[in-house]
Amino acid sequence: MNANMKAIKYEKYGPPDVLELKEVDKPIPKDNEVLVKIHAASVNPLDWHFLRGTPRMMRLVAGFATPNKKILGADLAGRVEAVGKNVKQFQPGDEVFGGISLGAFAEYVCVSEDAAIVKKPVNTTFEEAAAIPVAALTALQGVRDYGKVQHGQRVLINGASGGVGTFAMQIAKSFGAMVTGVCSTRNLEMVKSIGADQVIDYAQEDFAQHEQGFDLIIDNVGNRSVSDYSRALRTKGNCVIIGYTSPALLFQHMLLGPLWQGGKKIGLMGTAKPNKKDLIFIKELVESGKVRPVIDKCYPLRETAEAIRYLEKGHARGKVTITI
Repeated sequence: MNANMKAIKYEKYGPPDVLELKEVDKPIPKDNEVLVKIHAASVNPLDWHFLRGTPRMMRLVAGFATPNKKILGADLAGRVEAVGKNVKQFQPGDEVFGGISLGAFAEYVCVSEDAAIVKKPVNTTFEEAAAIPVAALTALQGVRDYGKVQHGQRVLINGASGGVGTFAMQIAKSFGAMVTGVCSTRNLEMVKSIGADQVIDYAQEDFAQHEQGFDLIIDNVGNRSVSDYSRALRTKGNCVIIGYTSPALLFQHMLLGPLWQGGKKIGLMGTAKPNKKDLIFIKELVESGKVRPVIDKCYPLRETAEAIRYLEKGHARGKVTITI
Protein backbone atom coordinates (compact mmCIF):
# COMPACT_ATOMS: atom_id res chain seq x y z
CA MET A 1 0.00 0.00 0.00
CA ASN A 2 1.35 3.44 -0.98
CA ALA A 3 2.34 5.98 1.62
CA ASN A 4 0.45 9.26 1.63
CA MET A 5 1.45 12.88 1.12
CA LYS A 6 -0.26 16.26 1.28
CA ALA A 7 -1.11 18.12 -1.94
CA ILE A 8 -3.27 21.00 -3.12
CA LYS A 9 -5.88 19.55 -5.49
CA TYR A 10 -8.74 20.86 -7.60
CA GLU A 11 -11.44 18.75 -9.22
CA LYS A 12 -13.21 21.49 -11.21
CA TYR A 13 -12.38 24.80 -12.85
CA GLY A 14 -13.03 27.92 -10.84
CA PRO A 15 -11.58 30.57 -8.51
CA PRO A 16 -8.90 29.76 -5.90
CA ASP A 17 -11.72 28.67 -3.53
CA VAL A 18 -11.94 25.32 -5.38
CA LEU A 19 -8.44 24.37 -4.21
CA GLU A 20 -8.28 21.88 -1.33
CA LEU A 21 -5.47 20.48 0.82
CA LYS A 22 -5.81 16.69 0.62
CA GLU A 23 -4.04 13.44 1.45
CA VAL A 24 -3.09 11.62 -1.76
CA ASP A 25 -0.87 8.69 -2.69
CA LYS A 26 2.83 9.44 -2.58
CA PRO A 27 4.21 8.77 -6.09
CA ILE A 28 6.68 5.98 -6.84
CA PRO A 29 9.44 6.75 -9.39
CA LYS A 30 9.58 4.77 -12.63
CA ASP A 31 12.89 3.45 -13.97
CA ASN A 32 13.78 6.81 -15.62
CA GLU A 33 12.37 9.08 -12.88
CA VAL A 34 13.52 10.75 -9.70
CA LEU A 35 11.35 11.23 -6.63
CA VAL A 36 11.80 14.79 -5.31
CA LYS A 37 10.81 15.83 -1.82
CA ILE A 38 9.65 19.38 -2.52
CA HIS A 39 10.81 22.09 -0.13
CA ALA A 40 9.43 25.07 -2.04
CA ALA A 41 7.41 25.96 -5.13
CA SER A 42 6.33 29.21 -6.72
CA VAL A 43 3.18 30.57 -8.33
CA ASN A 44 2.95 31.65 -11.97
CA PRO A 45 0.14 33.14 -14.10
CA LEU A 46 -0.19 29.76 -15.83
CA ASP A 47 -1.42 28.34 -12.50
CA TRP A 48 -4.47 30.57 -12.39
CA HIS A 49 -5.11 30.03 -16.10
CA PHE A 50 -5.13 26.26 -15.52
CA LEU A 51 -7.17 26.76 -12.34
CA ARG A 52 -9.87 28.81 -14.05
CA GLY A 53 -9.64 27.06 -17.41
CA THR A 54 -9.24 30.41 -19.16
CA PRO A 55 -8.80 31.43 -21.87
CA ARG A 56 -11.16 28.68 -23.05
CA MET A 57 -8.72 27.43 -25.67
CA MET A 58 -6.51 26.20 -22.80
CA ARG A 59 -9.04 23.45 -22.17
CA LEU A 60 -7.89 21.76 -25.37
CA VAL A 61 -4.80 20.90 -23.33
CA ALA A 62 -6.07 21.03 -19.75
CA GLY A 63 -9.33 19.08 -20.22
CA PHE A 64 -12.74 20.12 -21.51
CA ALA A 65 -15.20 19.69 -18.64
CA THR A 66 -12.78 19.05 -15.78
CA PRO A 67 -8.99 19.39 -15.44
CA ASN A 68 -6.86 16.42 -16.47
CA LYS A 69 -4.15 17.24 -13.95
CA LYS A 70 -5.43 17.85 -10.44
CA ILE A 71 -2.29 19.37 -8.88
CA LEU A 72 -0.96 22.73 -10.04
CA GLY A 73 2.55 24.16 -9.72
CA ALA A 74 5.32 24.20 -12.34
CA ASP A 75 8.26 25.56 -10.31
CA LEU A 76 9.96 23.52 -7.61
CA ALA A 77 13.07 23.17 -5.50
CA GLY A 78 13.80 20.24 -3.24
CA ARG A 79 15.91 17.20 -2.53
CA VAL A 80 16.05 13.92 -4.45
CA GLU A 81 14.74 11.16 -2.19
CA ALA A 82 14.87 8.17 -4.55
CA VAL A 83 15.84 7.38 -8.15
CA GLY A 84 14.70 4.81 -10.71
CA LYS A 85 17.11 2.05 -11.69
CA ASN A 86 18.01 3.68 -15.04
CA VAL A 87 18.71 7.16 -13.67
CA LYS A 88 22.30 8.33 -14.17
CA GLN A 89 22.24 12.11 -13.60
CA PHE A 90 20.98 12.24 -10.00
CA GLN A 91 21.33 10.42 -6.73
CA PRO A 92 19.47 10.57 -3.40
CA GLY A 93 20.39 13.69 -1.46
CA ASP A 94 20.93 15.94 -4.49
CA GLU A 95 19.43 19.40 -4.08
CA VAL A 96 17.61 20.28 -7.30
CA PHE A 97 15.35 22.88 -8.87
CA GLY A 98 13.45 23.16 -12.12
CA GLY A 99 10.24 23.50 -14.07
CA ILE A 100 7.79 20.65 -14.58
CA SER A 101 4.53 20.26 -16.48
CA LEU A 102 2.51 20.61 -13.21
CA GLY A 103 2.32 18.93 -9.81
CA ALA A 104 4.63 21.02 -7.60
CA PHE A 105 2.00 22.08 -5.05
CA ALA A 106 2.61 18.88 -3.12
CA GLU A 107 5.10 17.28 -0.76
CA TYR A 108 6.55 14.98 -3.43
CA VAL A 109 6.64 14.65 -7.20
CA CYS A 110 8.18 12.21 -9.68
CA VAL A 111 10.07 13.78 -12.57
CA SER A 112 11.85 12.30 -15.57
CA GLU A 113 15.61 12.76 -15.24
CA ASP A 114 15.51 14.33 -18.73
CA ALA A 115 13.05 17.03 -17.65
CA ALA A 116 14.10 20.64 -17.00
CA ILE A 117 15.51 19.90 -13.57
CA VAL A 118 19.14 20.46 -12.50
CA LYS A 119 21.26 20.90 -9.38
CA LYS A 120 20.21 23.89 -7.27
CA PRO A 121 22.42 27.02 -7.26
CA VAL A 122 24.75 26.74 -4.28
CA ASN A 123 24.09 30.31 -3.14
CA THR A 124 20.29 30.14 -2.93
CA THR A 125 17.74 28.86 -0.44
CA PHE A 126 15.08 26.42 -1.63
CA GLU A 127 12.56 29.29 -1.71
CA GLU A 128 14.86 31.42 -3.87
CA ALA A 129 15.60 28.52 -6.21
CA ALA A 130 11.88 27.74 -6.60
CA ALA A 131 11.29 31.33 -7.69
CA ILE A 132 13.60 30.95 -10.69
CA PRO A 133 12.54 28.39 -13.34
CA VAL A 134 9.47 29.50 -15.33
CA ALA A 135 9.97 33.26 -14.91
CA ALA A 136 13.72 33.22 -15.57
CA LEU A 137 13.43 30.86 -18.55
CA THR A 138 10.76 33.14 -20.03
CA ALA A 139 12.96 36.18 -19.47
CA LEU A 140 16.08 34.52 -20.90
CA GLN A 141 14.38 33.25 -24.03
CA GLY A 142 12.58 36.57 -24.51
CA VAL A 143 15.70 38.70 -24.16
CA ARG A 144 18.28 36.44 -25.80
CA ASP A 145 16.41 34.30 -28.35
CA TYR A 146 13.45 36.42 -29.44
CA GLY A 147 14.96 39.82 -28.64
CA LYS A 148 18.46 39.04 -29.98
CA VAL A 149 19.92 41.42 -27.40
CA GLN A 150 23.36 42.88 -28.14
CA HIS A 151 25.98 44.52 -25.92
CA GLY A 152 25.40 48.26 -25.65
CA GLN A 153 21.79 48.22 -26.84
CA ARG A 154 19.11 50.28 -25.13
CA VAL A 155 16.55 47.86 -23.70
CA LEU A 156 13.21 48.72 -22.11
CA ILE A 157 11.40 46.30 -19.79
CA ASN A 158 7.70 47.09 -19.36
CA GLY A 159 6.44 45.45 -16.17
CA ALA A 160 9.95 45.49 -14.72
CA SER A 161 8.87 44.75 -11.14
CA GLY A 162 7.01 41.49 -11.84
CA GLY A 163 8.26 37.91 -11.85
CA VAL A 164 9.48 37.83 -15.45
CA GLY A 165 10.37 41.52 -15.44
CA THR A 166 12.83 41.33 -12.53
CA PHE A 167 14.69 38.50 -14.28
CA ALA A 168 14.54 40.18 -17.72
CA MET A 169 16.09 43.33 -16.24
CA GLN A 170 19.04 41.45 -14.77
CA ILE A 171 19.54 39.11 -17.74
CA ALA A 172 19.61 42.04 -20.20
CA LYS A 173 22.20 43.72 -17.96
CA SER A 174 24.29 40.54 -17.94
CA PHE A 175 24.48 40.79 -21.76
CA GLY A 176 25.82 44.33 -21.47
CA ALA A 177 22.65 46.23 -22.34
CA MET A 178 21.61 49.65 -20.97
CA VAL A 179 18.31 48.86 -19.29
CA THR A 180 15.29 51.03 -18.56
CA GLY A 181 12.56 49.61 -16.32
CA VAL A 182 8.92 50.68 -16.40
CA CYS A 183 6.98 50.20 -13.16
CA SER A 184 4.68 51.89 -10.62
CA THR A 185 5.82 54.56 -8.18
CA ARG A 186 6.05 52.16 -5.25
CA ASN A 187 8.43 49.85 -7.14
CA LEU A 188 10.92 52.43 -8.42
CA GLU A 189 13.54 51.82 -5.74
CA MET A 190 13.31 48.03 -6.00
CA VAL A 191 13.80 48.15 -9.78
CA LYS A 192 16.81 50.45 -9.33
CA SER A 193 18.24 48.06 -6.74
CA ILE A 194 18.42 45.19 -9.24
CA GLY A 195 20.44 47.21 -11.71
CA ALA A 196 18.19 49.45 -13.81
CA ASP A 197 20.17 52.23 -15.51
CA GLN A 198 16.97 54.26 -15.73
CA VAL A 199 13.47 53.87 -14.30
CA ILE A 200 10.20 55.20 -15.72
CA ASP A 201 7.20 55.67 -13.46
CA TYR A 202 4.31 54.89 -15.80
CA ALA A 203 2.03 57.20 -13.78
CA GLN A 204 4.32 60.13 -14.61
CA GLU A 205 5.83 59.36 -18.02
CA ASP A 206 4.83 57.52 -21.21
CA PHE A 207 7.66 55.32 -22.49
CA ALA A 208 6.21 55.55 -26.02
CA GLN A 209 7.10 59.25 -26.00
CA HIS A 210 10.71 58.69 -24.91
CA GLU A 211 12.99 60.80 -27.10
CA GLN A 212 15.96 58.43 -27.38
CA GLY A 213 14.02 55.31 -28.33
CA PHE A 214 14.94 51.68 -27.67
CA ASP A 215 16.61 48.88 -29.61
CA LEU A 216 14.61 46.23 -27.74
CA ILE A 217 11.36 46.30 -25.77
CA ILE A 218 10.37 43.36 -23.58
CA ASP A 219 6.71 43.88 -22.66
CA ASN A 220 5.43 41.71 -19.82
CA VAL A 221 2.16 43.63 -19.66
CA GLY A 222 0.99 43.86 -23.27
CA ASN A 223 -1.07 46.98 -22.58
CA ARG A 224 0.04 49.16 -25.51
CA SER A 225 -0.93 49.38 -29.16
CA VAL A 226 1.33 48.27 -31.99
CA SER A 227 1.75 51.92 -33.04
CA ASP A 228 2.92 52.79 -29.48
CA TYR A 229 5.59 50.10 -29.65
CA SER A 230 6.70 51.32 -33.06
CA ARG A 231 6.97 54.89 -31.80
CA ALA A 232 9.18 53.76 -28.89
CA LEU A 233 11.50 51.64 -31.05
CA ARG A 234 14.58 52.79 -32.87
CA THR A 235 15.03 51.94 -36.55
CA LYS A 236 15.28 48.14 -36.90
CA GLY A 237 14.23 47.82 -33.25
CA ASN A 238 12.56 44.73 -31.85
CA CYS A 239 9.58 44.40 -29.49
CA VAL A 240 8.87 41.07 -27.78
CA ILE A 241 5.40 40.89 -26.18
CA ILE A 242 5.24 38.30 -23.41
CA GLY A 243 2.15 39.23 -21.40
CA TYR A 244 -1.25 40.55 -22.39
CA THR A 245 -3.84 42.78 -20.76
CA SER A 246 -6.92 42.41 -22.94
CA PRO A 247 -8.10 40.02 -25.68
CA ALA A 248 -8.60 43.00 -28.02
CA LEU A 249 -4.98 44.13 -27.68
CA LEU A 250 -3.73 40.56 -27.93
CA PHE A 251 -5.63 40.16 -31.21
CA GLN A 252 -4.14 43.43 -32.47
CA HIS A 253 -0.64 42.30 -31.53
CA MET A 254 -1.13 38.96 -33.29
CA LEU A 255 -2.68 40.49 -36.42
CA LEU A 256 -0.80 43.76 -36.92
CA GLY A 257 2.54 43.14 -35.22
CA PRO A 258 4.01 40.85 -37.91
CA LEU A 259 2.72 43.17 -40.66
CA TRP A 260 4.32 46.34 -39.28
CA GLN A 261 6.55 48.13 -41.76
CA GLY A 262 9.65 50.27 -41.40
CA GLY A 263 12.22 47.68 -40.38
CA LYS A 264 10.80 47.27 -36.88
CA LYS A 265 9.87 43.84 -35.54
CA ILE A 266 6.87 43.49 -33.21
CA GLY A 267 5.72 40.02 -32.16
CA LEU A 268 4.43 37.69 -29.47
CA MET A 269 6.79 35.31 -27.73
CA GLY A 270 4.41 32.58 -26.55
CA THR A 271 5.30 30.26 -23.69
CA ALA A 272 8.87 29.50 -22.67
CA LYS A 273 10.42 26.16 -23.59
CA PRO A 274 11.78 24.47 -20.43
CA ASN A 275 15.13 22.74 -20.97
CA LYS A 276 18.21 21.80 -18.97
CA LYS A 277 20.66 23.83 -21.05
CA ASP A 278 18.93 27.15 -20.40
CA LEU A 279 18.30 26.29 -16.76
CA ILE A 280 22.03 25.61 -16.27
CA PHE A 281 22.79 28.93 -17.99
CA ILE A 282 20.51 30.73 -15.51
CA LYS A 283 21.98 28.77 -12.59
CA GLU A 284 25.44 30.02 -13.56
CA LEU A 285 24.17 33.61 -13.74
CA VAL A 286 22.72 33.22 -10.24
CA GLU A 287 25.89 31.65 -8.84
CA SER A 288 28.00 34.44 -10.39
CA GLY A 289 25.85 37.06 -8.66
CA LYS A 290 24.63 38.61 -11.93
CA VAL A 291 21.03 37.50 -11.32
CA ARG A 292 19.12 37.10 -8.07
CA PRO A 293 15.50 36.17 -7.55
CA VAL A 294 13.22 38.78 -6.00
CA ILE A 295 10.58 37.33 -3.66
CA ASP A 296 7.60 39.38 -2.56
CA LYS A 297 5.66 36.97 -0.35
CA CYS A 298 5.96 33.38 0.84
CA TYR A 299 2.94 31.28 1.81
CA PRO A 300 2.67 27.83 3.43
CA LEU A 301 1.23 25.04 1.29
CA ARG A 302 -2.18 25.20 2.99
CA GLU A 303 -2.50 28.85 1.87
CA THR A 304 -1.82 28.21 -1.83
CA ALA A 305 -5.23 29.65 -2.74
CA GLU A 306 -4.27 32.92 -1.05
CA ALA A 307 -0.95 32.97 -2.92
CA ILE A 308 -2.71 32.61 -6.28
CA ARG A 309 -5.29 35.20 -5.28
CA TYR A 310 -2.50 37.65 -4.43
CA LEU A 311 -0.64 37.06 -7.70
CA GLU A 312 -3.85 37.50 -9.71
CA LYS A 313 -4.19 41.05 -8.40
CA GLY A 314 -1.14 41.95 -10.50
CA HIS A 315 0.82 43.89 -7.89
CA ALA A 316 3.43 41.33 -6.79
CA ARG A 317 7.04 42.53 -6.65
CA GLY A 318 8.99 39.69 -8.17
CA LYS A 319 7.83 36.19 -7.26
CA VAL A 320 5.33 34.63 -4.86
CA THR A 321 6.52 31.35 -3.35
CA ILE A 322 5.08 28.38 -1.47
CA THR A 323 6.93 26.61 1.35
CA ILE A 324 6.20 22.93 1.74
